[in-house]
Amino acid sequence: MPVNLQKGQKVSLTKGNPGLKKVVVGLGWDVNAFDTGGDFDLDAAAFLLGDSGKVAGSGDFVFYGNLKHASGSVQHMGDNLTGAGDGDDEQIKIDLSMVPASITKIAFTATIYEAEARRQNFGQVNNAFIRIYNEENGEEMLRYDLGEDFSIETAVVFGELYKNGDEWKFNAIGSGYQGGLAALCSNYGVDVE
Repeated sequence: MPVNLQKGQKVSLTKGNPGLKKVVVGLGWDVNAFDTGGDFDLDAAAFLLGDSGKVAGSGDFVFYGNLKHASGSVQHMGDNLTGAGDGDDEQIKIDLSMVPASITKIAFTATIYEAEARRQNFGQVNNAFIRIYNEENGEEMLRYDLGEDFSIETAVVFGELYKNGDEWKFNAIGSGYQGGLAALCSNYGVDVE
């Protein structure tokens, strides 16, 4: 039975699951009925962060343009351009045993591609969620439904996996940003061209 998280709630992934190594982070969303004249293309990403809360380099940013971290610990399973259908729209696989020691947090985000040009924001996105399941047995461990009312935000930090001693925990964050992917990159120290 998965744990349904509230904003700000923290829960251990590994405490009740000794030996847990491989998890899949699924992000999903539905687009509301308003016609904005274009498809919604939300993009999931993972930022691998050190103690400073920043990336060490652009390779620590895993997204549709960099599908796999050099360590092999984080892999994006590919871009979904529409969000159509049920279940996860995009997935990121994490091998906890391969995460470099210098990485203490992995933040999971979603942004709207070309949000300004398409006049789109998270106020037009419904039923957004993040869930984590055990890749080895398919068991859903936790789920966080992003129930926030975002009106102008074009980027959202869903949550983060973080190391606490030798435990991996998850923090449901649910904060929105204006400025899309560039704002997130700036926040996490990624140089954007």
